[in-house]
Amino acid sequence: MLEYFGTDGIRGKANEFLSGELAFKCGNALAQLKKNALIIIGRDTRVSGEMLTLALSAGAMAGGADVYDAGVIPTAGVAYLVRHCNADFGVVISASHNPAEYNGIKVFSSRGYKLEEHEEERIERKMISQIFVKSMDVGRFLQRFDLAQEYESSLLSAFECDLSGMKIALDCANGAAYKIAPELFRRAGAEVFSFGTDADGASINRECGSLHTERLSAFVREYGCDAGFAFDGDADRLIAADENGNIADGDKLIYMFACDMQECGALKGGAAVGTTHTNMGVERALREKGIELLRSDIGDKYVKELMLKRGSNVGGEQSGHIILTDYATTGDGILSAVIAACVMKRSGKKLSELTDVRLFPQYNINVPVQDKVRVLGSDALRAELENARKKLDGRGRIVVRASGTEQVIRVFAETQSESLSEETARSVARFIEKTED
Repeated sequence: MLEYFGTDGIRGKANEFLSGELAFKCGNALAQLKKNALIIIGRDTRVSGEMLTLALSAGAMAGGADVYDAGVIPTAGVAYLVRHCNADFGVVISASHNPAEYNGIKVFSSRGYKLEEHEEERIERKMISQIFVKSMDVGRFLQRFDLAQEYESSLLSAFECDLSGMKIALDCANGAAYKIAPELFRRAGAEVFSFGTDADGASINRECGSLHTERLSAFVREYGCDAGFAFDGDADRLIAADENGNIADGDKLIYMFACDMQECGALKGGAAVGTTHTNMGVERALREKGIELLRSDIGDKYVKELMLKRGSNVGGEQSGHIILTDYATTGDGILSAVIAACVMKRSGKKLSELTDVRLFPQYNINVPVQDKVRVLGSDALRAELENARKKLDGRGRIVVRASGTEQVIRVFAETQSESLSEETARSVARFIEKTED
C-alpha cells in the first residue's frame, strides 16, 4: 500500500500534507534512482508552485541531480520535454482540477509516461532516508522557461491545418494553459476569444475550466463561435462546447476522434479505449461504426496501459483526459482541442454533428466509509450488487469502486432511464451506509 502516491501522483493541501519537506524527499529519491540524473520540472499557476518546485529541486540537487525549471507549462509539455531533452525524469507540480490550496507531484519517466505503481513504490522506499553527495558534486539548477516555446512549436508541427475563418472560445482555467493555448490557436489562424487567463495563482479552477463549463457555453453563444474548449489547471483535460453551447464531454470527443481516425484509415486495432464509466451510448454508437470500445479502470494511466497493450491510438476518460498516442504520451487538452478544430475544418461539419451521440443517463454517489477495503470485500455487498444487476435485467449497469484519494466508495449506475439510474445507485448507496452503522 502506497503511503504518498495516489491514483495521479502525490496530492494534498500545500504546506500541510504536501509540505516542502515532502517535496524535498521526493526530489532526493529521484536522484537516488539515477546517478547524475537530469530532471525537468514544470508547474501550473498555483501560489504554492514555486515553493514546491524549489523544495523538490533542492532535494534532487542535494542528491547530485541537475534540474531544469521549465516554469509554468501544461503537464503534457513536461511529458514532451523529458524526451526532447533526453532527461531522466519529468516532474509536474500541479493538483490538476483541484482548488488553489491543493497541489501535487506527478512524475514522468524518461519515455514521457506516468510512472507505474511499482516505480512509485521504489520512490517511496527511497524517500525514507536521504542521500547527500559531496559539496562539489551537488547538482545544478537552471531556469529554462524557453522550453515552453519548444513545446508549443512541437504542437504546431503535429498537425497540418489552417484554422483561418474559425472563431474559437477558450477557457484556460486560470492555469497552465493561460498563455500557450490562445497563442497556439492564433498561430494556427483562428480568431480567439479567451478567458480564464489570470495567472495570479489564487483563482485557478475557480468557477471556470473543465469542471465549470457554464461560462464557456454562454461565451460561445454570445460571440457566435464555431466551438469552445475548456481546460483544467494543468491542461491535461479537455471539455468542449459545440456551436450551440451544448457540452461535449470526454466520451463524445473520444467518439469523434475514433470515427475520424477510422474514416482516414488511421485508427489502430479497430478500437478505442475508455473506462468503466464511459457511457454505454458511446459504446453502442462506436459499435455501429464497426469500432470496438475497450474499457480500463478509472484513471488516465490505466487507459494508457491498455492502449499500449492493445495497440490502440485513441483513448480517454469522460472527465476529458484524451490520449492520442500518434502525437503524445499522455493526455494533452490543448493538442486535443486543436485537432478537434482541425477535424471540424477538414470535414466541413459542425462539432454538434461530429459528437452526435445519444448518451445514457448516469448517476453517481459518493458514500463516506471508514474502511474502503473491508466494505468492497464484503460478501453482503457482493450479494446486494448481484441482486441489483438482476433487477436491471440487461437495461443498464452498476459499478462500485473505492476512491483513490478519499475515504469514500463511489457508486455509479447507468441505465436508459434517469429515474432508474438514480434509484439503482441510491439503493446500493443506502446498503453501504447501513453496513457502516
